Amino acid sequence: MVSAVLALALVPLLLTLLLRSRHLLALLLRAVLLGWLRDRLSGVPREQRAFQYLLANAVPGDPRHVLSTFDRWSQRCEHLSCVGPVKGRLLERLLCERAPRTVLELGTYCGYGTVLLANAMPPGARLYTVEPDPRHAAVAEKVIRLAGFAEDKVSGTVLSWGAPRHHAGEGLARKPRLLPSFPGQVELIVGPSAEVIPRLRERHGLQRAQFVFMAHWKRCYLRDLRLLEEHGLLAEGATVLADNVLFPGAPRFLQYARSCGRYRCRLHRASLEYCPAIPDGVAELRYLGPG
Repeated sequence: MVSAVLALALVPLLLTLLLRSRHLLALLLRAVLLGWLRDRLSGVPREQRAFQYLLANAVPGDPRHVLSTFDRWSQRCEHLSCVGPVKGRLLERLLCERAPRTVLELGTYCGYGTVLLANAMPPGARLYTVEPDPRHAAVAEKVIRLAGFAEDKVSGTVLSWGAPRHHAGEGLARKPRLLPSFPGQVELIVGPSAEVIPRLRERHGLQRAQFVFMAHWKRCYLRDLRLLEEHGLLAEGATVLADNVLFPGAPRFLQYARSCGRYRCRLHRASLEYCPAIPDGVAELRYLGPG
């Protein structure tokens, strides 16, 4: 009798918890369980399925159309952890305001952020983007090409592109070319960030980054920020943007940025990409120097 009364007393609490977590449960179902099931049944990873959707629906050579097609896929088909259009506008605005000459992206994934960054960079800027998973890097390479960035060179695990071709009718089968006047260059580096960062200056010619976008594993944010500091790869006044600092969250990174005295820190509150009911945020750091 006592256990039945206790069970009835717990029903409102369980219902409250279920209602509060229903969006997380829906995300778990859509992004993890259904994605895993489709991977197994089709034998094709979701990232490759997304690229096939881009091929069928995006306008080649038009970066903005490629991004909006990516958004449609993630909203209507399968969830992909890309920066998305809402936080993407923040990224574009800060790039326009700061006009960095050297940009570093940690976490290329499928190339969404890379295309967005490259398209918003000022003329003559250079983007270095680092992806640890070769399978994701292979998809990102094709997305970058589809967006219209002409191939400059391909060597080993370093892939470089020049500016987007602005002729949407050009087919991907045509030999890529480098435009005489291009707004930026993109270099895709495949490897773990902990190994790549110490070699950025020697192997890739990055002296100091003026803009850094972190969108890789959240547990690596603090480690990689400190690596950038230790190797002198942050220019004074550099902007560091870190995505998803509230969900899934990067509390140690935020605590360090706010307390170490080397950064001015601002939190831009937003929602998780393609999940407006789940709160998230982007941390904006301005590097004050080694202090």
